[in-house]
Amino acid sequence: MNSLNKILKAIKPGIPKRYLLFVAAFMWTFGGGMLFLRGFSMLILFPRLLWIKILISIINGLIFYILLFSKISLKHTQRILKMEIEKPCFFSFFNFRSYIMMVIMICIGVTLRKTGIVPIEYLSVFYVTMGIPLSMSAFRFYYNGFRYQKIHKKLSKTKKPEF
Repeated sequence: MNSLNKILKAIKPGIPKRYLLFVAAFMWTFGGGMLFLRGFSMLILFPRLLWIKILISIINGLIFYILLFSKISLKHTQRILKMEIEKPCFFSFFNFRSYIMMVIMICIGVTLRKTGIVPIEYLSVFYVTMGIPLSMSAFRFYYNGFRYQKIHKKLSKTKKPEF
């Protein structure tokens, strides 16, 4: 069993926690960017009331961020910073439950787009709306990644991170 642990440890793609924050930031930026790109490309196809659709997306995106995504990104940031391991696995920017949630959300989005259950004109607003809180959440990871040394120093002394 000891040799198996050594082998697993040797092949584990471990990275410092600071870089894990940047991996999380990149993934959230990528997800938000993909939704923006798809959403705006669909919005352009239906330019009727475009400014109203964009305003609705911005308002709802901010609401989603404040009520849901700010808490989720804070939880993941705290989890990464509190990890006991100095070089956690590259994929541990999410916990298992979050990976399941991400797969479900992607499947729902693709299904809605491919089946036409929701007209693209309205789906585009939803895509842009969801791109906003994802992109905003990414900034928390970037911010903490750039401030990692300062946060790590405080964590070492107090064990209570300041975000």
